[in-house]
Formats: sequence, C-alpha cells, structure tokens
Amino acid sequence: MNVEREPSIGSATVSRRELLWQAGGGLGGLALAQLLAEESRAQDTAAVGQPNAGQPELGLGDKGLGDGLHHPPKVRRVLQLFMNGGVSQMDTFDHKPELDCRHGEAIDFGITAAVTSEVGKIMKSPFPFRQHGESGRWVSDVFPHLAGCVDDLAFLMAMASKTNVHGPASYLQNTGFVSPGFPCMGAWISYGLGRIADDLPTFVVLPDHRGLPYNNGGNFSPGFLPAAHQGVIIKPNAPEPIGNLTPPASERITAAGEADGLRLLAEFNRRHLEGRADDSRLGARIASFELAAKMQASAPEVLDLSRETQATRCEYGLDDETTGPFARNCLTARRMLERGVRFVQVWSGMGGPAKNWDNHSDIQTELPFIARSVDKPIAALLRDLKQRGLLEDTLVVWTTEFGRMPFTQGATGRDHNGGTFVTWLAGAGVKAGTTHGASDEFSYQAVEGVTQVHDLHATILHLLGIDHERLTFRHNGIDRRLTDVHGHVIREILG
Repeated sequence: MNVEREPSIGSATVSRRELLWQAGGGLGGLALAQLLAEESRAQDTAAVGQPNAGQPELGLGDKGLGDGLHHPPKVRRVLQLFMNGGVSQMDTFDHKPELDCRHGEAIDFGITAAVTSEVGKIMKSPFPFRQHGESGRWVSDVFPHLAGCVDDLAFLMAMASKTNVHGPASYLQNTGFVSPGFPCMGAWISYGLGRIADDLPTFVVLPDHRGLPYNNGGNFSPGFLPAAHQGVIIKPNAPEPIGNLTPPASERITAAGEADGLRLLAEFNRRHLEGRADDSRLGARIASFELAAKMQASAPEVLDLSRETQATRCEYGLDDETTGPFARNCLTARRMLERGVRFVQVWSGMGGPAKNWDNHSDIQTELPFIARSVDKPIAALLRDLKQRGLLEDTLVVWTTEFGRMPFTQGATGRDHNGGTFVTWLAGAGVKAGTTHGASDEFSYQAVEGVTQVHDLHATILHLLGIDHERLTFRHNGIDRRLTDVHGHVIREILG
C-alpha cells in the first residue's frame, strides 16, 4: 500500500499512519490504524463509506428499523446463545424411550463408523427426563432451571446439518456455508439494518472465558462484506474486557497533546477527501474511529456489573464458581441489548474435546459439567428479559453445530451426529410453548419437519423485517445471500 506524505510537523515529515500512532492513543487510535491498514481490501460492490451502501433493496438508513424494510418487523435485536461442540440432543431435550428399551443392543444403522469411532451399542440417556410446564415439554435433569422456562420457548426438534465435523459445521451454522470466507449472520444483520445506538457496536461477540470456539474469529467474520460489520469481541471475564480502551500510561501522551494530534489528523483527512470525492472509504474509517472514541465513555458503564442488585447477581449465579463466568457474559449481554447493541452472540465452550459440549469420552460426567455452567444463567436471562419488557422486541436463539449419536463411543461417550439436533427460540414473534419437527425413535436422523440452518436464518431475518432472498451483496459477480439458494421461513413456530 502506498502511504501518502503530508506537510511536515517541525522538521519531521509524517504520514497519517505515523501521526495516528504518535497522537491517537487508546482504542480509537488502534481502531483507525487497523482500518487504514485494510485500505486495499478488494470490494466488488458499491463504495462502503455511505450508510448501507451496496444495498439495492433495503435502504434502511444509518439507524435501521425505520422505513424501507421489506415488511413490518417483530424483532429489533437478536441474542444468540451458541453451545460450541455439539450438544447431545437425546440427553437434553429429545426424549427417546426406545433408547431405554433397547439399551445395550447392537443396531445396524447402515454405517460402519461414525466420525471418530466405530459404531457402538445403543446407549440410553443416563439422565432422567421429566415433563414440564403446560406444554408438557420433556427436559432432562441436566437442565433443571431451563425446564421451568419451556412454556416461553419454541423448539425445533429436527434440525439437521450437512456435516458432522466441528469446523465446517460451525461455519455452516454461523455463515450458511461450510467453507471459510463468508459473512456470518451477525455481520449480515449489521449490514442490512445498521446501528441502533451511536456509542456501541452493532454486533458484539462474548466468547467463553476459557478461549475462542472452533474456527476462532472465522465464526464472527464479515467475509466479503465491508469490514465495519465484523463482530467486536469483548471479554467480560478478562482483566481488560476491551483492549486499549484507554490510552496507555505514558508521559508522552497527554489530553492536550492527543487533542492537538486529532485536530491535525482531521485536517489531513479533510485534504485527502477533497481530492477524492468519489472514494468514501476514508469516511467509513473516520466513522469507525468516532465510534471507538465514543466507546471510551460508554463501554465502562455497560461492563460495570456492580450496578446490578444483589438479587440479580444471585438470580444469574454471578458469584458462583461454576456459573459465574457464563453468568457474567449473559448479564453483560442483557445490558448491551437494553443499551442498543443489535446482535449479541454469547458462546459456551471453547475449541477442543474437553470441558465443552463435545462429549466423546463420558457423557455421564462431561455433559453435567458444561450444562450446569449455563443452565441457571440462561434461565435467569430469559426471566430478566421478560420482566424488563425486552422480550417484546428481542429474539433469543439457542443452538449448537450438530448433535450426538444414539450409540456408544468407547464405554459411555457419544460421537458427532449431523443427522439431528435441537434448537430453540424465544421472544418477539415466536409462538411460545410450541414444538416443530421430530427425529426418529433413536434420535439418529431428523424425519419430520426437517429444518436446516438456512431455514433458521431465513426465519430470523423474517422476524427482523427482512426477506432473506432480497438481502444480497454482489461479490465476484454473484449476488450472495446469507441463505445461499436455500431456506424457507419456519412459520409453524411464529406467533
């Protein structure tokens, strides 16, 4: 990339980038530095510096959710709870008495091996199932708190994945494609609808406190969409939840010096724009810089959970060693939603085969550990959103990348299964207490009302007021969609 030189300061000649590092300390400086470094990113579409540029259909404006939507929206904001590793459906929400009856039998499923193991014998769930709520929804004892919320949930009992390998499956559930390089759902929503709040990001990711999931940041990527739609990773459990939120301690960085440097940077940018009126990329970078500066004032308040009551802390399990880290993420997510973040994604489970939902070795010990860490916080979050009236225009989605096998891996583990798994939704536009679809008698394959991730994505966009077939971005000569060439709205669960 060619870096243009500007008039000298004193005896030194500086570039905009060098000036940034010298005078633009803190989150704002780092944000713009990264954006300037990406100046040569190829875009086969309209200029990206104007609000929602490249959107031939929507034209929603910078705030979004005004006029121009495809149809009246039911949802204003989305919270996605992603259980990383492949939740065992027959040990959580998909009750199968046939597994009890045929426990220990060898069944021919027409395969010789699963993903990482040979086909074992049928294994019943080691956890009792009970019916809950007026809907009579079956839930295993690993989720005693969530069991009390079933009448507020709509279950998709026959979700299926094209792959049962973690990396491609995670890409599929987040982007609609099994390969990297495509925008995730949060990025598409950010691109289509824009901001609600001026001082917080549109799309925020709260990862597991122990690490990032499979594919790392690829799950939160804007792909070929403008880089501004990247998910912003915030770590509420870390000593520094947002890196470089404040300037580093240094005698060389003073408030007066930073202000002078930013004024000079603004003058350089103005000159740059005067000669390039048809190139709006710098304008977009300046807007991102301004947001970063605003977050220096707004983010500390959002992340300060000491403002919550002791009753709320107890409800979420914030001070419990087992539930505390995920509870902190959930409570932070609620605070972000009510302050105008449009899409928040909360992750449970990091990459790797231990201490997440990837229960290969021993379902009896591995699943209760991870389920216990999220059960109370999620139930508290649902009640909290409902009590505050946020569920009236917020959609909550709980999902995973695939399910598990009905037969054993080793002695008491379960291998990957893309044939069927469970997703549930709650909140705005959703018919509470409903169930759609079913798996076979072993919970091996989805057989009735089968739904794919493209259907889930189409439904979420529909609730946001967007026709999934009309939200497109032209890339390499193709009008790309989140749902590719697939997907239908799952109307059976809509209110």
